[in-house]
Amino acid sequence: MNRMNLTHRSAGVLAIALTASALLYAQEPNPTSQPAPGNTNSAPEMRDGILVYKVTVVGRDLTAINYFHRSGSTKVGFQGTDLLSQAKGEAKIDSRQGRTSVDIDIRGLSPANGFGPEYLTYVLWAITPEGRPVNLGEVLPGGSKEGIHMTVTTNLQSFGMIVTAEPYFAVTMPSDIVVMQNVVIDDKTTGVIEQVNAHYSLLPRGAYAETAGRHTVLHPITRKERSPLELYEAENAVQIAEAAGAGKYAGDTLATAKVALKNAEDLDLHKSNAKETVTFAREAVQSSEDARIITIRKIKAEDDAAQLKAKNDAELSAQQSQLNAQQSQLEADKQAAKRAEADAAAAAAEAKAQQAKQAQQAAEASAQQASQQTQQMREKLRAQLNAVLQTSESARGLIVNMSDVLFDTAKYTLKPEAREKLAKVSGILLAYPGLKLQVEGYTDNIGGDDYNQKLSEQRAGSVKDYLESQSVKDANITAAGYGKGDPIADNSSSAGRAQNRRVQLVVSGDAIGIQETNPGAQ
Repeated sequence: MNRMNLTHRSAGVLAIALTASALLYAQEPNPTSQPAPGNTNSAPEMRDGILVYKVTVVGRDLTAINYFHRSGSTKVGFQGTDLLSQAKGEAKIDSRQGRTSVDIDIRGLSPANGFGPEYLTYVLWAITPEGRPVNLGEVLPGGSKEGIHMTVTTNLQSFGMIVTAEPYFAVTMPSDIVVMQNVVIDDKTTGVIEQVNAHYSLLPRGAYAETAGRHTVLHPITRKERSPLELYEAENAVQIAEAAGAGKYAGDTLATAKVALKNAEDLDLHKSNAKETVTFAREAVQSSEDARIITIRKIKAEDDAAQLKAKNDAELSAQQSQLNAQQSQLEADKQAAKRAEADAAAAAAEAKAQQAKQAQQAAEASAQQASQQTQQMREKLRAQLNAVLQTSESARGLIVNMSDVLFDTAKYTLKPEAREKLAKVSGILLAYPGLKLQVEGYTDNIGGDDYNQKLSEQRAGSVKDYLESQSVKDANITAAGYGKGDPIADNSSSAGRAQNRRVQLVVSGDAIGIQETNPGAQ
């Protein structure tokens, strides 16, 4: 996958948002599905610096035909939806006992990635009158002027047909990018005409957005004309399976897919047997889809088990509360019987209380002395650090501030002056064992969120790496970037923005009496 990682990085990186939503009609969700509803137009837009593709959902109503057993065949037409109006074609259907044969000719299919980089191919679907989809096979796009001929079979007798854009051929649920659907041809289509019940099941189109938790941000596939389309479908399928969490829930199956993909990429790189390349690529797609579906089912099983456990825990908690109430009542009765004994022991208790008070006073005096020593040490450390870099005291600890001028402009490399100051800081910190150091990078509000976040992380990382090189223990240092968050001055002026472009070292630890906390903590 190294070749893919090198070629799929760009300034406006997009990600496929994958969701493990509930099962529909006993099928796993389409890999491009996302629960956000709503019809939109086809114009791309920018959202928080990320390009989002939107397509109007069309073709949710479909005519299904009952191709009852007959001698001879019948014909149905195919027409493009508003998404691909120039597409057209027809199909000859031959219904025989045990199977139905579909002989189809389609024209006008443009490359599928015109609907977004995650879409690489087309799939022909049969949709039952109840809305259940069945994948009849891949429709490889051949260009708007080239025709496509294919023959498929199905065990269904009553169904409608659609063509959708998909990330790879082995999907088990259709996306809502419906580009073609069957239509009745007057005087040529024979059979019982039925309407698909409650529309056929189409899942919401996947928009590009960064996501977290169980899901992984993907690099969209950019097709190279030098390689077979099936290879890009395989790369797409492996990425989607990994993003769904297959590495955790279906590791063996995902590993099989990766081996097949590696074989296909090696054959393609050396321009070996093209048929073997396609064979390995299709094997990778099938194994990836299997891994994705296994993952979805296992996550669903985990969620069900968690819900059952929560229910059982609640019932046990209620039972325990009732038992505790009964025990409390019994204990109250016992206490009433022992009240006389308590009165007799009051004198002894008073004496012990006096002793305890004296012990407490001694402990408080000792604690106050320790607190004074800790405060003196904290003041001494603040003075030492302030002699090198501006240092202030806060509830989180000692804040050592590194201004933007200690870095190259818009970069994260340390200037010689910065390295000199950090070397002095590290020497001071080594004299106080056990101190914790949080390196935090911040920027002003100029530029995009992603750029500022990355720059703040890189600057914090550079400072952390240099301190480690000066013998500060790695276990005592953490580094994080917070972009343009938590400004300390008004970004509307150049002076304020200069103050906000900073790296600050937050020093804490038992030696100075302050525990390590996150930004914003009091």
